[in-house]
Amino acid sequence: MADELRRRIEAGVIPAGSLLPSESALMAEFSVARGTVREALALLRSEGLVMTEVGRGTYARPIVPVRRLASERYRKEIEQVRSGELGTSFTADQQVGWSAYSLDKDFREEPASEAVAELFGVEPGTMTLERHFLFRTNGVPQQMSVSRLLLEMVSGTPVADPENEPWPGGNASQLYSLGHTITSIRERPRWRMPTAAETDALRIPGRVPVVVITRQTYVGDWVAEVAHIVMRADRVELDYLLDLT
Repeated sequence: MADELRRRIEAGVIPAGSLLPSESALMAEFSVARGTVREALALLRSEGLVMTEVGRGTYARPIVPVRRLASERYRKEIEQVRSGELGTSFTADQQVGWSAYSLDKDFREEPASEAVAELFGVEPGTMTLERHFLFRTNGVPQQMSVSRLLLEMVSGTPVADPENEPWPGGNASQLYSLGHTITSIRERPRWRMPTAAETDALRIPGRVPVVVITRQTYVGDWVAEVAHIVMRADRVELDYLLDLT
């Protein structure tokens, strides 16, 4: 039964986003008990082919747009610093205008953990400004991040005021306003299963992992910002060109 439903989904007989037949209909079609139907649907859920919602039923997982994350996306922010254009690397990734972009934000002053301090190259316990963001496109959550700046650099400046978010030009524009020009960015992606909080915030269906990108933003040899960015793995494609010439 699971094999046949899988075949129908992959062939498009059951289109992405459409409901599967009810349990009663599947019992009748395959001449099986309700428990067998539920076992088959559970198997398909574990494979990420279907989703079940209370009050709606079980449906083939919708096809979601994929974001292409390429290294040149940060050049958009550098260009926007010069042009004053409304946008960030996020809006460039999403290919949306400024009006479609919004975020939830929470700013906290926190001492750097050993791991964060190592990324900054400072002593553990050094105070940082932690900025917790949930990015949305047309109201739909797309990614989460915790972006950290050294508190001594931003305390008392507009960058430390959450009311100024979202900030056109993103980090590049913020650092530029403080007299710093970004020279390079290092990113390290890894994949894992989401936490309960991430699943809830990003509306992640079962069995879908997340991509976690650790980012270090450099001004010369100095790390000006450290961020951890979380995205649904089924909505992102990493695209980096390594020029070895």
